[in-house]
Amino acid sequence: MSITKTTDGIYKLSTNIEDILFEGIWEIPNGVSLNSYVVKGQKTALIDGFCGWDGVPETFFAALDQMEVPLNTVDYIIINHMEPDHSGWIEDIKKIKDDVQIFCTAMSKNLLDSFYGHTKNINVIKDGDRLDLGGGRILQFYTTPNVHWPDCMVTFDTKSGTLFSCDAFGSYGNVKDDGYDDLLTEEDLVFYEKEAVRYYANIVATFSSFTKKALAKCATLPIKIVAPGHGIVWRKNPQKIIDDYARYAAYSQGPAKREICLLWGSMYGMTERGVNKIKELLQDSDMDYTVHNVAEDSWGIILGSVWNATGIILAMPTYENKMFPLMAAVLEEMGKKKVLNRVAFRIGSFGWAGGAEKELAAIMERNKMNWNFLPKVEFKGAPTEADFTKIEENVKELIAKVDELTK
Repeated sequence: MSITKTTDGIYKLSTNIEDILFEGIWEIPNGVSLNSYVVKGQKTALIDGFCGWDGVPETFFAALDQMEVPLNTVDYIIINHMEPDHSGWIEDIKKIKDDVQIFCTAMSKNLLDSFYGHTKNINVIKDGDRLDLGGGRILQFYTTPNVHWPDCMVTFDTKSGTLFSCDAFGSYGNVKDDGYDDLLTEEDLVFYEKEAVRYYANIVATFSSFTKKALAKCATLPIKIVAPGHGIVWRKNPQKIIDDYARYAAYSQGPAKREICLLWGSMYGMTERGVNKIKELLQDSDMDYTVHNVAEDSWGIILGSVWNATGIILAMPTYENKMFPLMAAVLEEMGKKKVLNRVAFRIGSFGWAGGAEKELAAIMERNKMNWNFLPKVEFKGAPTEADFTKIEENVKELIAKVDELTK
């Protein structure tokens, strides 16, 4: 567990987790940090007591002792979000200090009872409520529902201008003691930006409309530091991650970046021949692009690439009169995450009859994805030279459309 000073009177406790599926779903090849914060005035508040993935509770308590903040001196626990990766130590804290006061939203109060059976000493906040820690340190609370659970809020320290944002403005990626934007290289910051967009696409994307509302609310605050529950702390240029999240939220409706994402799957290599042609054409262009085999790459990785892409190419065969199942599953998840208003086209092979197109249309309609499709290139068996010509025409037209939308 890492202990670092964020600014005067504020300390970050951080631990990294890896080799798990985040939320039981999302691959995190570079790990993810869990951050809690100790805020000291004349009284002391603990913000977001993360879960026990770091080991036994004594590890957490020892960190508090090291900071000269023994558990029995913590006056308040601030729960920005009740998901167990931000609240998992509450059970152990309450066993030792049963009279600690908890501040949270009404929804979090209900979840405290449901998750941990806690019903005492709970203070339900409303927008703009304040908690005076003494010494000029006042915490203000603002609800940010559905970023990404309905119970979410942010906490703002008026003395330092620190926004404790929990899941908002977070990212994947392990964090070391230098996990502050002013201590990192430009290369490091590029890494965390890539981790942030994948995190957003996996965790927050479904609620992009709520993210925009939260951004508008936070814009009224004189923010000098952004301290999220996952990822690095932004104290040199907090506006950078705020602006990034505004872009990510906008990508839902499109357009996104000047980028094309090619998703493909193939049973016996027939569709793959068309995929290879597309790869050659993209390589010869100046268009940024990513390629994912839906049978090999995880949904979380795919969603990160798709979220950035204005253009999407789908390549998959018909399977049992429907779409290649793995592609259908990925597209359904993209619909749930509200990947909307892309420009796209599809290629694919079939044997005795085509059927993928019908299921594709149903997924698009059911999820109201509103993609603008170029004519499909579907071939019986292996693609012919005429099919390759059509594929080339479509790739060039897609590039032109992406250029037009992102110029």
